[in-house]
Amino acid sequence: MSQDNNGDLSQFSMLDLFRMEAESQTQILTDGLLAMERLKDDAGAVESMMRAAHSIKGAAAIVGLEVVVQLAHGMEDAFVAAQRGKLALTPNRVDALLAGVDLILQLSRLQDSGVEGWLAANAALIRKTLDTIANIAFLPEPANLAPPAPPMPSPVPAPVQPPAPAEEAPPIAPRAPAVLKAAQNFDRLLSLASESRINAHQMHPFIQDLQRFKRNQSSLFALVEQLHEAIANSSDAGLKEKSLLALQKTHPLKQFVLEHIADIEAYERRLLAVSQNMVDEVLTLRMRPFRDGVQAFPRMVRDLARAMRKEVQLQIIGEDTLVDRDILAKIESPLNHMLRNSVDHGMDTPAGRIAAGKPGAGIIVLEAKHRAGMLSIEISDDGRGVDLEKIRTKVVERKMASEQMAASLSPAELLEFLFLPAFSLKENTTEISGRGVGLDIVHETIRAQNGTVRIESELGVGFRTCITLPLTQSIVRSLVVDIKGEAYAVPIVQVERVAKVPRAAIHTLESKQFFDLGGEHLGLVSAAQVLELGDTDAGSDELAVVVIGTGARRYALVVQAIRGEQSLAVQALDPTFGKMRDISAAALLDDGEPVLILDVPDLLLSIDKLLHEGGLHQLTKPEQAGRRKTKRILVVDDSLTVREMERKLLLSRGFLVDIAIDGIDGWNVVRSGDYDLVITDVDMPRMDGIELVTLIKKDIHLHKLPVMIVSYKDRPEDRARGLSAGADYYLTKGSFHDETLLDAVSDLIGEARI
Repeated sequence: MSQDNNGDLSQFSMLDLFRMEAESQTQILTDGLLAMERLKDDAGAVESMMRAAHSIKGAAAIVGLEVVVQLAHGMEDAFVAAQRGKLALTPNRVDALLAGVDLILQLSRLQDSGVEGWLAANAALIRKTLDTIANIAFLPEPANLAPPAPPMPSPVPAPVQPPAPAEEAPPIAPRAPAVLKAAQNFDRLLSLASESRINAHQMHPFIQDLQRFKRNQSSLFALVEQLHEAIANSSDAGLKEKSLLALQKTHPLKQFVLEHIADIEAYERRLLAVSQNMVDEVLTLRMRPFRDGVQAFPRMVRDLARAMRKEVQLQIIGEDTLVDRDILAKIESPLNHMLRNSVDHGMDTPAGRIAAGKPGAGIIVLEAKHRAGMLSIEISDDGRGVDLEKIRTKVVERKMASEQMAASLSPAELLEFLFLPAFSLKENTTEISGRGVGLDIVHETIRAQNGTVRIESELGVGFRTCITLPLTQSIVRSLVVDIKGEAYAVPIVQVERVAKVPRAAIHTLESKQFFDLGGEHLGLVSAAQVLELGDTDAGSDELAVVVIGTGARRYALVVQAIRGEQSLAVQALDPTFGKMRDISAAALLDDGEPVLILDVPDLLLSIDKLLHEGGLHQLTKPEQAGRRKTKRILVVDDSLTVREMERKLLLSRGFLVDIAIDGIDGWNVVRSGDYDLVITDVDMPRMDGIELVTLIKKDIHLHKLPVMIVSYKDRPEDRARGLSAGADYYLTKGSFHDETLLDAVSDLIGEARI
């Protein structure tokens, strides 16, 4: 706390100081008790716990919390006995002492006005805990959990556990505004530091202007020298003298410019270095050691395992690894889910582990480290692992895949099903698991932080989760692109790859455009259309694309141009705007230009919506401007034979022809193209021709487009419905021959050439 207040504690009351003391000392007690339970004989841990209990007792006496004094005194007596070898801190006794720690912590977190009421409401529990600690030496020893397979007939008495403090011991309110104020100060500092860096970068174009000035000056001085040489051959002494004087005055000017350019370049380098160091230092203020976010996990794992009659130890590696405080706060819940899953799903009872040839106590390892500029967190256990065949069976049972498809799924693909909502391998539901809401929450939370989650498992060996996250959310390494002449940024961790796609490599199927990337058909989506900026402008023979998304939701986002990578200082959007669709934040580029940072998960949802509604437009081709000298016809028919016959007939007359396989496909295509005529069948799946005509004639942009209905059935009711819907021509397939169709087309739109 002193770090946040520059060592000045005068602003805090005695009760505030007690709260700070209790917060740190109870953590020492918790860590020490868990270490004693694990190591059995740790003199250092006993010594630190004695000091912690003594400190709490003294601080509680000052503020008049007699209950805490009694609890701390009883615990101190137990630690003295343990230090002298008179008391073994067995799991049952550790339970009792931890119950006392919990009561102290709850009391320390109470509002001043709520202490008396809470003490009265929990008097019985407090008395029971005090009596248990006072008589801790007489608690029964834990039963031996070695080999016997059947469950033990006499369960160990449940440890004293105080009720959850959520309702009766709310967190201290006065500290929340201070935390909020600190966050606001940091955001302001980072904004100022990033602006100083931008200003430093803006020195560069100024120096370039000076370099151009120097070159122009050199050219001018060369002309002066040439002029002087020409005048030197003349007989006018006065002119010679003036020419020489002018030449002499050029030398100091040249030297002045050279020296000042060198000085300004040196100043630019110093300014860039200082501004970057300032940004780095501000970010360092934001970082916290990994232990700050996970210090409660060893206790949680221990208590959960005890409740399930298992023996599990949590080992944390990389506690000093620095993590952005916002990320640390947001990953606490996902890590909690994963650890609880490891205890519940992965770990057997001691008897089961010993029967499997493993030690009775299971090990979970939580490791954090920096790797390749990212935060890497791994959670691994030596439990039973996941039965992939059980996943395969569950997938088939829930009709998520056919038996043939499920049989062909790889281990990695099968494990991905665990991330789906409501997908669980447990047959029965408990308060810990079985609802299928664990791993999907982990997956979504990590993705929301621009991270990735990967899981691995080997049956009978263990389970491993690998989480990769950016080191900080305050500075985002981003790919900067141009869309409709404006700069946008995509977080680099969500960019799979960048590519240039030749227009000749683009194919169209059912009005959707795609290209081949490594043997996979990847859909093309206009970034301008998704962001509602209009259609993508006609450009060169190559399209710049940014590949985003994973699995089936993987798309190639077509942008105008790709500028490159930059590290951007994230600036939150004004709350007045609320949550802007497809946008997560804003920033300033190195040259001071504002840029919006795209929200990729939101962007994928927008693309899915466009595809579902059939509103995705085809990309404009540069040659279309020239091609529009030729009229274009859309043929909509579910019969391949009829489509091809009509297409070839129209092509032979010089028309441009596109095809659609049914009414829905035709409706999508006609809205994304520029057509002079639509020729449609009547009877088609999904949407018939009459509905298609109705939609076209009601559309504000398409209502003037001529539509011809061509049908095998010459039913009067169909003809009446078609013409009533707005069809401009009705022709039966049974009666027309080649010239009949072409003549009808000519009547409606004339010849092929405009």
